[in-house]
Amino acid sequence: MKNKMDENNISLFDYVDTQENHSGKLDVVELDYVTTKAVTWQELFRGYNKIRAITYSSNINFIYKLLEMFDEAEIIFGNEMVMSGSIQEIMAYQNQLLLRMRENVGNSRQELLERIDNGTVSFFVAHKQMSHEKIYLLEATDGRKRVIMGSANMSYNAFGGFQRENICYIDNENAYNWYLSCFDDLKENSTNTISKKALMIADTSENIDALPISEYVYAKKAFIVETEKELLSEVQFILDVHNLAKELKPIIPKADKKNGKTYLMPDAITKIRRQRIEENIRDKELRSEYPHLIVDAEKMCVLLNGEKVNLEPKKEEVAADVDLFLRYMDGYSTFHGNFAEMQYRYFEFANWFFCSPFIAVMRDMASRYEQNKLPYPVFGLVYGQSKAGKTSFLETLLKMMIGQKPKLAAPDFTRSSIENLKRTVKGAPIIVDDLTQTRFNQHAIETIKNDDFGISEHIIHYPAVVISANEDVKAVAPEVIRRTVICRVEAGLTNTEVMKSNVVRSIQQKIGTAFYREYLSRMLQRLPELIDIMKDEAAISAPDILEVSSQTIVEIFKEHHVQLPQYVRHLSLDDYFSEHVTGKFAKENIRNAWKTSPKSFVIQNKTNELRYNAGQSYEADRLMKELPETLEAHKVREWIVMNLSEARDFFGIDFKKSLFKIKV
Repeated sequence: MKNKMDENNISLFDYVDTQENHSGKLDVVELDYVTTKAVTWQELFRGYNKIRAITYSSNINFIYKLLEMFDEAEIIFGNEMVMSGSIQEIMAYQNQLLLRMRENVGNSRQELLERIDNGTVSFFVAHKQMSHEKIYLLEATDGRKRVIMGSANMSYNAFGGFQRENICYIDNENAYNWYLSCFDDLKENSTNTISKKALMIADTSENIDALPISEYVYAKKAFIVETEKELLSEVQFILDVHNLAKELKPIIPKADKKNGKTYLMPDAITKIRRQRIEENIRDKELRSEYPHLIVDAEKMCVLLNGEKVNLEPKKEEVAADVDLFLRYMDGYSTFHGNFAEMQYRYFEFANWFFCSPFIAVMRDMASRYEQNKLPYPVFGLVYGQSKAGKTSFLETLLKMMIGQKPKLAAPDFTRSSIENLKRTVKGAPIIVDDLTQTRFNQHAIETIKNDDFGISEHIIHYPAVVISANEDVKAVAPEVIRRTVICRVEAGLTNTEVMKSNVVRSIQQKIGTAFYREYLSRMLQRLPELIDIMKDEAAISAPDILEVSSQTIVEIFKEHHVQLPQYVRHLSLDDYFSEHVTGKFAKENIRNAWKTSPKSFVIQNKTNELRYNAGQSYEADRLMKELPETLEAHKVREWIVMNLSEARDFFGIDFKKSLFKIKV
């Protein structure tokens, strides 16, 4: 979608002075419309030597690219969250901004630090008032001046044509002088300078004394915040900032009860720093349980705990891993029950599990290009019969991915606890083991149904969440089925067989990461094509990454194993989410009921209705959750009423009682 830009003059642009206006009136700049034309962002900014800018939200990489065009620059970062005037929010915002600047600086780091040193680049961050302006003041050595304004923040999304923006400019000295006075006023009264020291320190959340506000406190001996009675704006908190503010709140000095003011002194900063160090040690212990797996599609590389992963494993090592995995899966043939069906379901789940580090980036691209996010599920559920090897299966998959088995546990599953883990864990799936039916109903359903984690912030390295549960999870609601890869198992071992078996332990000790490293290498090569399809407005459907993943797995397996079992096969989205898959349990139940108890059914050809007596109202509720919408099913007490024609097609049964002869 093209950006809109007006040349020279604009229809009307309202500039609200952020300082308190005692008259109750607004400062409004009246402009006139001349024309509209399409240009690149480079053309819009080119030809000037100096830039002064205020941005509310920003992309640091874009800012660094923009700075290359100018000899001098001053950038003010307005506050990205609702500021209630609390010190913890100010500290949290400044810390997150510095963190983002350090993470994205890359090869430009030394050059940027030198420019800060010699004064040709200056960064400022708001500490006092909310700034919503997006203003860019350009000045050339020959005296030309330009003001760019509108809705666009300093980011590729805003200036690259990826989203609709209102971008205007005016080449007028009077307008330039007016906006320059606004810029200078904000810089003078409401910002702290971002120093070279702050950008060089690895972690200001631990070294809290290096934050711009802390440097101000050391210089001025105190910083006083008077609590605002009303919020300055109704804007959503950036989640990272909000979470850090909550962490800082207990260790920030309390406001004076008499005058409502909070005093931050140097010794308080020292205390905060010490406590943050202790908290970071605890966070590192957590990260050691859940390693960081970063699959970088842009750089075509993979990092595990900060170390680059070798994506060229030896063929014999890949072959050994493939053989061990197939031996592991073959072990299910000794299970009691429908073990063959379980092998099919486990392979489907393994395909999604291995593919999960790519899901976040696919969801992000779907969001950017207004595509459906449902084909990229970030939740998985393994449930059913006990002693079915669910936990050991998930452990084995993790061992193949990252070479170790993180601690598996069922934490207090809530939406906030899972989102906090997602901000700590990278890539490798989070496993919630042995979740009860009660906690699943109370928290998991709502978490899955309303999952929008990472979308607004364009986070692309968060993990999938795998829930393991036993038979007490009887059925899954439709809103969960559409968003979750589900693996229901109906085979298991006896207690003594579980005790005697050492096959799992033996294979887990031997299996390595060679297969998965080969898988990652090939998937990284195929990902750009999937993203291109996502960008294509003419594409009929969203790209099926689960299909590509299964093709990759089968391809590798075939290269190292002559004859593959039937469950190792090409998959597609239909194998996970078609009506015959999501309604499989209900389908089997009703088919079995027709065989064993045809009297439970009432067939009404004239009204095209099929009625089934499930015996109990709760049993009817359970089946209703999994029946497809095409059946037009509804419940009357313990009866389920369905469209007869659709039921014949879905269940594969004629539903004609005359065909049955009941033997006594």
